[in-house]
Amino acid sequence: MKVDKQGLSENILVGLGNPLLDISAVVDKDFLDRYHMKENDATLFDPEKHGNLYGDLTTKYKAEYIAGGSVQNALRVAQWILEKPKVTTFFGCVGVDDYSKILHERATSDGVNAVYQYNDREPTGTCAVLITKFHRSLCAHLGSANCFTIDHISKPDNRKLLEGARFYYISGFFLTVNPPSIQEVAKLALAHDKPFIMNLSAPFISQLYKEPLMQVMPYVDVIFGNETEAEAFATEQSFATKDVREIALKIAALPKLNKKRGRIVIITQGIDPVVVAHDGEISEYPVEALPSEKLVDTNGAGDAFTGGFLSQYIQGRELDVCVKCAIWAAREIVQRSGCTFDGKAAFDPSK
Repeated sequence: MKVDKQGLSENILVGLGNPLLDISAVVDKDFLDRYHMKENDATLFDPEKHGNLYGDLTTKYKAEYIAGGSVQNALRVAQWILEKPKVTTFFGCVGVDDYSKILHERATSDGVNAVYQYNDREPTGTCAVLITKFHRSLCAHLGSANCFTIDHISKPDNRKLLEGARFYYISGFFLTVNPPSIQEVAKLALAHDKPFIMNLSAPFISQLYKEPLMQVMPYVDVIFGNETEAEAFATEQSFATKDVREIALKIAALPKLNKKRGRIVIITQGIDPVVVAHDGEISEYPVEALPSEKLVDTNGAGDAFTGGFLSQYIQGRELDVCVKCAIWAAREIVQRSGCTFDGKAAFDPSK
């Protein structure tokens, strides 16, 4: 059913994820090498490998503090485009500290209904965002984000929000935190024929969290990923191909519990065309190259892409419009530092 902006009600889309404060800085390649990091990679903080990475980042470089976390960012972008507060609700765990106050203020000022679980034993999670030229590498120290429990979505008020939603979005990153909560939401979505949306998030999710990922995959109606994540998934699933189109079709064809709609698989490839598999067919959407002088920071591009897509998808727009908005949103965000935006969103779904 198509719903226009004026008809959007609150809490249509609920997201679960890891609320993180991004600590972002431009670094050199030697910094990545020193801490066993690769360009355009994402990993969890390991004391043995990453040691004093955060200390060096904040003392030796000019670091910016930006509200982050994959799902929360996607919802912030969606809210920016939708121009109506609290269309989205976000669940995640934070600490009782100044960082969580910053996160809550930023999320709510951008229109997200941030319903955090608070943990007084661990600090609010952070993510080191390492920028090298046009590349970005992420190292997440989950902190309290890792303490999310299913109890939070079982509280009467939160359960009401969960059951009242019409769409659900969860990142693959959340598989490292609380698979039971993901299963709970996935089963609720299936029982009420509501779309359940996920993101492959990073290559290590398919590699190290294969079992919980494949347990939730039958519930997934829409899944996002970039070409590196798709290739890692294909390798782990023995697809015997590195062709992005073939991988997309194979992911779309994996067993699915809700037979009423085919799975949509969306794979981004930087400046190369976006590949979409749906109902056994492949569609490609061109990405207009951005002049190098306008490219500021690719961090947040994937989150913005997802947020742009979701802003249209929850309005019942055609798939073409959803993907075009996703590309538009990503293009806007890479022209700024971090997943940030300003002014009125100028996307026109009629074009």
